Amino acid sequence: MPLGVAHLFCMIMERASLFILSLFFAVSCSQYQPTWDSLDKRPLPEWYDEAKIGIFLHWGVFSVPSFGGGDYAEWFWYNWKGSKKAPTVAFMEKNYPPDFTYPDFAPMFKAELFDPNKWASLLQNSGAKYVVLTSKHLEGFTNWPSKASWNWNSVDTGPHRDLVNDLAAAIRNSTDIYFGLYYCMFELLNPIYIEERANGFNTQVYPKEVTLPQVVEIVNAYKPDIIWSDGEWEAPDTYWNSTEFLAWVYNESPVKDHVIVNDRWGKGSRCTHGGFFNCGDHYNPRTLQKHKWENAFSMDKTSWGYRRDAVLSDYYTIEEILEEVVSTVSCGGNALINIGPTHDGRIVPVFEKRLAQLGAWLKINGEAIYSSKPWTHQNDSSTGNVWYTTSYNAVHVYAIALEWPDDNILKLGSVKASSGSTATMLGYGKVNFETSSNGVVQVSFPNLPLDTPLMWAWVIIRFDGVSSY
Repeated sequence: MPLGVAHLFCMIMERASLFILSLFFAVSCSQYQPTWDSLDKRPLPEWYDEAKIGIFLHWGVFSVPSFGGGDYAEWFWYNWKGSKKAPTVAFMEKNYPPDFTYPDFAPMFKAELFDPNKWASLLQNSGAKYVVLTSKHLEGFTNWPSKASWNWNSVDTGPHRDLVNDLAAAIRNSTDIYFGLYYCMFELLNPIYIEERANGFNTQVYPKEVTLPQVVEIVNAYKPDIIWSDGEWEAPDTYWNSTEFLAWVYNESPVKDHVIVNDRWGKGSRCTHGGFFNCGDHYNPRTLQKHKWENAFSMDKTSWGYRRDAVLSDYYTIEEILEEVVSTVSCGGNALINIGPTHDGRIVPVFEKRLAQLGAWLKINGEAIYSSKPWTHQNDSSTGNVWYTTSYNAVHVYAIALEWPDDNILKLGSVKASSGSTATMLGYGKVNFETSSNGVVQVSFPNLPLDTPLMWAWVIIRFDGVSSY
């Protein structure tokens, strides 16, 4: 039910500072009200569904120790001083003096080799259509000069530069990639947050003094195309003032017409409220979903932040990455693929190679991925590991084989071909097929050179003039 101006004024005076009052006062007259019933009715801007593939960048002070010990490297501070996990504690005892503190890592986060234009070029060549950079993780360090994070940000210490602005400018000046920002709402070792959690989140000092001012800062300063929220799960959305913030974003902010948000806005909100549904890390149901969703996964199978203790087998192969991409897109999702830069600003060779491989594959096969939509069938598992997509105008049907078929014959049980049907292998040309007596379409695969991206056991057949069984 719409709120009256007087009622809204009183409500916000009770729940927020004068700064937040001035920000949200106009909500009562706006299109979207600060309720999930209203906010969830906002249509998702089309660009996001058409983009299909994004790159996630986890970067911060945690990139200095860059140690996982079998766990998330970006949780280093908490693993050391919060949960006191044995590998992390032992790592610090072995390599640093007893009086060393986590903030002592900050001056080492220099990013002296960070070249935002090089990053932008790598991302462009990967075929990604959007990027999401960590503006702040749970350590509280901000990659921009936040007024709510004095001396614990990338301008006051460490790199002494606005990392968010540097990358945003490079992306927008030289690519067609959409720019998004990840923001972690909690800081697990922040004493104010710890106290409010212990009291059942009955007060809201931390969100009023830290979270809301910061998310408003990044929206106004950097105008992100995506707001990727995280760290919400311990407290309800009323503690975070999430609905009020999103109403402002949708109605009044400088990104109100094109911004995308995820579903991490308070305890119980995942897979329920927000823009696209992320539901959880590495979420891939491998079945068609009713709501737009995203599969966020890291090239490092163990960590989002860079780990110096990783070995080659810890990283996804290009075949594994493409399987995640194809199965996700076939079922209506987007793939957000994470890499962790180093503390000095490099994207290490294994990540660089995977990005280049992804881009080479998409250069040939991208028409079956970008701006595609789910077909009437998603996969053909009974006759092989095959996934389907269709073009937006439904003229083409794409069969994406994840394995090279036995005897060079791809058998498809979900496709019904007519006398006028044709089949084309993207990157090669027309291929022959026939329909067996039991109705299975059998596509003959050609001999291909060994140095082509088509030989990653990922081949797309574009059908014209076919229907489904």
